[in-house]
Amino acid sequence: MLYRDFDKAGLVPLWTEIGDLMPMAPRSAAQPHAWRWSDLLPLAEESGRLVPVGRGGERRAIALANPGLGGAPYATPTLWAAIQYLCPGEVAPEHRHTQNAFRFVVEGEGVWTVVDGDPVAMRRGDLLLTPGWHFHGHHNIATEPMAWLDGLDIPFVHATETAFFEFGPETVTSTQTPDRSRAERLWGHPGIAPLSEVDRGGAASPLAAYRWEHTDRALADQLALEDAGHRGVVEPGHAAIRFTDPSTGGDVMSTIRTEFHRLRAGASTAPRREVGSAVWQVFTGTATVTVGDATWTLGTGDLFVVPSWQELTIGADEDVDLFRFSDTPIFERLRQDRVQVKEATS
Repeated sequence: MLYRDFDKAGLVPLWTEIGDLMPMAPRSAAQPHAWRWSDLLPLAEESGRLVPVGRGGERRAIALANPGLGGAPYATPTLWAAIQYLCPGEVAPEHRHTQNAFRFVVEGEGVWTVVDGDPVAMRRGDLLLTPGWHFHGHHNIATEPMAWLDGLDIPFVHATETAFFEFGPETVTSTQTPDRSRAERLWGHPGIAPLSEVDRGGAASPLAAYRWEHTDRALADQLALEDAGHRGVVEPGHAAIRFTDPSTGGDVMSTIRTEFHRLRAGASTAPRREVGSAVWQVFTGTATVTVGDATWTLGTGDLFVVPSWQELTIGADEDVDLFRFSDTPIFERLRQDRVQVKEATS
């Protein structure tokens, strides 16, 4: 009778729910999962033949759907990842949304993304930013199609009911194809900030592109320092960098952290778990990856997801480079972040 009255009154007693509401440790609905580039790319190519780009569909993007999330097009409860595909001569029309977004290019070039009228070249190994509420579109001037990784905070924005969306022009606002964007010319100088913008206080990095040549050099220098007996790597044989906002030193966006990792052949990361989730993509090389109870051997282009508080180890079968993005900034701001690193067994 008591429980029936609770139900009629729209009430639920804590004592029947506490195990789910307050577990001893995070229990993510998301599952450890991997997606093979050899499966993704042919499907993207077939989509390029069958699905037009334009208003309505808006983007030819194929989302990674975590099998633990009930068919939702989400990689994790807070992160969205997709393969976007643009054929030669195609234009993805401009729009803007409150969700933060980035592009990461595994291979190819010839596409420019135009962000608030600033054309930004997309090339292999580059990280390109589209912070929330910036108009953006893409156009492919090459003779070959191009596929890249999109990462957004769509699930987080959807869950918090804070999404806005607005259409822009049918085409891109600039068809120029400069080698460097205006944002790079202003902000792309190490340790130097333009005095006209130094107190900008923006919500995201003003630098539109983080170029592969700089990432590659930073990782190589860390390993060279290790060879010389100096500090620099995060653990033996493991170089890593975080992409940062040059105006603040913080993360590139308020909800997404982006990193790049390089492991020498034979190196292995210490078992690590943390609050919050991450998506990784292998850029080059081969690695054996264990997330929770799942283990895969992954190569170039392959993606995998690490749910909250699932243990991760990466072993490099050969020299391997990996791109990573995570929702860590959200939990750091909420003071809910926690990391546990075990001593490596090897």
